Amino acid sequence: MEDELAFSDICGGRLALQRRHYSPSCREFCLSCPRLSLRSLTAVTCSVWLAAYALFTLCENSMILSAAIFITLLGLLGYLHFVKIDQETLLIIDSLGIQLTSSYASGKESTTFIEMGKVKDIIINEAIYMKVIYYLCILLKDPLEPHGISQVVPVFQNAKPRLDCLIEVYRSCQEILAHRKATSTRP
Repeated sequence: MEDELAFSDICGGRLALQRRHYSPSCREFCLSCPRLSLRSLTAVTCSVWLAAYALFTLCENSMILSAAIFITLLGLLGYLHFVKIDQETLLIIDSLGIQLTSSYASGKESTTFIEMGKVKDIIINEAIYMKVIYYLCILLKDPLEPHGISQVVPVFQNAKPRLDCLIEVYRSCQEILAHRKATSTRP
């Protein structure tokens, strides 16, 4: 079963949440951000090239135009490959673990896997960032202290969805964690 819901981020931008239910113990959540705007890309490129052309007319040095084109292209490629994330995915399988994937605009993907045995809980936490924001995070068990937490892993760091979106993901993750606890406590 798959459905898509529309939400917004903390700045009011559009987000799309795709929920895929593969089984009662396996679900995937894909949070998609808007694609790179052609209008903003054109505006930045034109302003850099106009400034370079103004410097060229003052200095009459063609290296300035070449450098502006080169720097703009390198900056765009760097932005698409290292900064602009189009989609963040959380895949939770109760018998295996949680996989977090970030897909960049250039096609590059970054994946992190957390074994389910290391997961203590999934919670919604709050932080003060000029205002109160909420974020979903995974609490990892401390191997030395059974009731302790060794690490907090934030989810959907780039998209920064609002609380209503986080609650959708949280409830579904808690259902899987509860299903896992119920099946592991049976004799």
